[in-house]
Amino acid sequence: MSWGLLRDVLSGVNQYSTVVGRIWLSVMFIFRVLVYVVAAERVWGDEQKEFTCNSEQPGCENVCFDYFFPVSQARLWALQLIMVSTPSLLVVMHVGYRERREKKHHKKLYKNKGDIDGGLWWTYFFSLVFKTVVELGSLLIFNWMFHGFSVPRLLKCETAPCPNTVDCFVGRPTEKTVFLYCMATTSSLCILLNMCEMSYLIIKHCSEYCEKKPSKKGQRLKCGCEPPQLKYDHLKTFKNGTAKSVASIHSM
Repeated sequence: MSWGLLRDVLSGVNQYSTVVGRIWLSVMFIFRVLVYVVAAERVWGDEQKEFTCNSEQPGCENVCFDYFFPVSQARLWALQLIMVSTPSLLVVMHVGYRERREKKHHKKLYKNKGDIDGGLWWTYFFSLVFKTVVELGSLLIFNWMFHGFSVPRLLKCETAPCPNTVDCFVGRPTEKTVFLYCMATTSSLCILLNMCEMSYLIIKHCSEYCEKKPSKKGQRLKCGCEPPQLKYDHLKTFKNGTAKSVASIHSM
């Protein structure tokens, strides 16, 4: 499997990401994609060939392998990486849409096409939500399908057409267990980074919104509304004038 396209996508998204997003991209590319390409594909190799059972019954070994490993662990891992990386395409496509819009109208519509604001903020935020859901779902499915992240050395199979309880042995169980725990750890780290980035975007968006509110109030005051301080001064002057007039009446 060629991972060049995935590498290009992640590199393109890097320029439109936040600081936390760049850390996520580094973890994704170095500790997940490279580990899978360099090591994991070779470790799993031909899984069914390395899976052996102490029975000569025709079809018994194939049925037992299908029972314990309905989906290849390596292919499920690869599917997870692809699905987690896909939402990043939405961010690149949104920036491309902004560029085409400016070319169509022949004027500059955005201060910076890559700034995470407006519609791009929502695209970026929902891509983070999607990635987090996929990461959590993948871990839960993996744990449910294979009963954890440890690969056992010995499996007991009683599925037909095996004549009785058959002992089956998995190839490289310890090495596979190490890589699966590595996958689970990096996936959990990416979930944490996604949650931190979502919190950062929400806090930044709220702070920018709060900064804009006083400026709008200032504009309304300029449009004709009297500032509170001026109203207070007029009221104070009015009271002082009333007090003086009352005093003059009494003196008369």
